[in-house]
Amino acid sequence: MKPRKLLIKLGGTLLDAPDSRQRLAREIMQAAVEPNNRIVVVHGGGKQMTRFLAERGVESRFVNGLRVTTPEVIDAVLKVFAGSVNAELVSAFRAAGSRPVGLSGLDAGLVDAELLNPELGQVGKPVRSDARLLDLLTGASFLPVVACVAGDASGAVYNINADQMAVACAASFAAESLVFLTDVDGVRDKDGAICPVLTCDLARILIAEGVATGGMQAKLEAAMDALHQGVHQVLIAPGALAGVVGKLLAGEAAGTRLVP
Repeated sequence: MKPRKLLIKLGGTLLDAPDSRQRLAREIMQAAVEPNNRIVVVHGGGKQMTRFLAERGVESRFVNGLRVTTPEVIDAVLKVFAGSVNAELVSAFRAAGSRPVGLSGLDAGLVDAELLNPELGQVGKPVRSDARLLDLLTGASFLPVVACVAGDASGAVYNINADQMAVACAASFAAESLVFLTDVDGVRDKDGAICPVLTCDLARILIAEGVATGGMQAKLEAAMDALHQGVHQVLIAPGALAGVVGKLLAGEAAGTRLVP
């Protein structure tokens, strides 16, 4: 029986609050122990990063939603994303009964990147992903937990947008579904109603008409990129909804499902 591969991306306040972190760790663990499921988790941690920098008197600057990443900030990226946030999430999964392995894109060339724009500093865009490590771990019933840091063969380190990181990993892992668990209820149309299903054409219309802007525009663009790279469906769902992971895996409606 062919394994069912899923990639779940966690971000926002879901990561920051211990209770939601622990609840989602339990829900994902319950899905991961199903014999046929192979799950990878990718996470951000922007709120923790902004707080960490502010405590050190460093102002966070953003251009088109991307954090300007100076050498001082890349040091914080490693300490926060690949350090404390990753360790807290791994600890939550361990407490839930999983066998988590904390990783970043730097490990075994999981995700290689190149400079996105010199004005943004060390912000990278994924250009290659090698999922052999993910296949090895999930095939042995481990749960990879991946921080949004990547590099290249020359030893550079890049800050990567977590949605783009999730897409790169999902595509190379050949995930059937990419799940964005977010702070919102789903994608809204111009009347403010949640769209249960969206095609790429409809998503482009929401962006063109200025309905989906900012973070939601970035998420939709990432979702369309994932579909273009062979992921079958992308789910943008409310992480605050109790039981959301089980509902999504059972095919129940929650949030928005994007299809090619």
